[in-house]
Amino acid sequence: MLALTLVLVVAALLGSTGLVVDQLRRTLVQQLDERVHSAAVVAQRLLGLEELIGEGRFPARDTVEQEGLRDLYAARLGADGQVESLIRPAAGAPPALPRLDSAAVGHRGGEPFTVDSLHGSEQWRVVALPSGAGSVVTAGSLGEVDGAMRRLTGRVLLIDGAVLGLVGVAGWFAVRAGLRPLRRVETTAAAIVAGDLSSRVPALAAPRTELGSLSASLNTMLDRIEAGDNARAEVEQSMRRFIADVSHELRTPLAGIKGFTELYRMGGMPGTSDVDAAMSRIERESARLVDLVEELLLLARLDERGASAAQTLQRTPMDLRTLAADALRDLTALDPARHVTLTGPGGGPPGGAPVVGDEARLRQVMSNLVGNVIAHTPVGTAVRIGVGTSRGQAILELSDQGPGMTAEQAARAFDRFYRADTGRRRTRSGGAGLGLSISHSLVTIHGGRVEVDTAPGQGATFRIVLPLYTENPGA
Repeated sequence: MLALTLVLVVAALLGSTGLVVDQLRRTLVQQLDERVHSAAVVAQRLLGLEELIGEGRFPARDTVEQEGLRDLYAARLGADGQVESLIRPAAGAPPALPRLDSAAVGHRGGEPFTVDSLHGSEQWRVVALPSGAGSVVTAGSLGEVDGAMRRLTGRVLLIDGAVLGLVGVAGWFAVRAGLRPLRRVETTAAAIVAGDLSSRVPALAAPRTELGSLSASLNTMLDRIEAGDNARAEVEQSMRRFIADVSHELRTPLAGIKGFTELYRMGGMPGTSDVDAAMSRIERESARLVDLVEELLLLARLDERGASAAQTLQRTPMDLRTLAADALRDLTALDPARHVTLTGPGGGPPGGAPVVGDEARLRQVMSNLVGNVIAHTPVGTAVRIGVGTSRGQAILELSDQGPGMTAEQAARAFDRFYRADTGRRRTRSGGAGLGLSISHSLVTIHGGRVEVDTAPGQGATFRIVLPLYTENPGA
């Protein structure tokens, strides 16, 4: 960058210097031409007066020398162009005049022209004017002009060299200062290559400048890379945890089935009753495996289809009060000692909650919530079922007075295979920890959400929030 800048500066200096010197030389030559022409006119007029008055009574040569010729060359030429007399001789080598007869002088029309000297490299500017039967010629040397131009050119080149040196030094520091932010970008890139994805390019300039825009774009790119890397790490961690949980859940029933079969093969079941008991256990463990596999397949289908999974729902208009009433009967049948009440959301009288949804899937969600209450609260714990509308949404909630959960446990309540065993009792009939995950996915594809409000010792409230159905949406 610096070299390119210096090349441009040199070109600009040489071009401008050449233009100035050329214009100045033209001006000096023009001034010399005017002086030579004026001297020729004076000599022409004075020589004419000398012829009229007489040579003895008018000393023309002395007068012309004193008035206008000084350092110029002047001569009187005959009609054939030969020098008849010198009015003012040249200080050095005289000009090499071309043939200047009367016709040639008339053809030039008094315009200045350049000739070389008889000896040497000096040049002259010549003007020839007719005078009587011949002509008068005056010439001025270009030696002083050329010498002045050489001195001026040398001085200007020295100045240009000094300017170029100053520009080079200043440019060196300016370029280094300008590239310093890019070196910081390079340092940041090296840190990222080394594995530090949290490094960011500092704000090097105003956002609207090229460097500021570059820094902002790089930081945006780094944010996305880091977010993608973190997401990938989380997915990998979640996948490892999921595989470990699945392995654990499958290992327990499989170990039981394998144990009973080995015991039978080794003759450890001599009686029919022992075989029947073993078959009963094997059947229960097999059923548990089937349920687990079906739940995993359902979650896999929901994950794979994503938004398109909503298209597979058998949606019909329905009222969540039906699910609330069925949940009340299920809780009463599973634990008659429980005090179960039906209210509105948060209390008060229950109300209608019309929605458009797949009743079988929403019933499965409610069944999972009921099973969660039975599995993780003590026998006889009071339960409240709330149904109605709130803020233009349909609400169905299940609230218990059990031990509750901490904020960390609540945040992971919908994770797969997660059980808050430290705060909520797990019975032997407890599931694999997929019920709440399935419920969350099913409610999500219905366009709703599942919320949980809980605190240690204050029970837990699981709330299903769905879009409210109206027969005339535009009304």
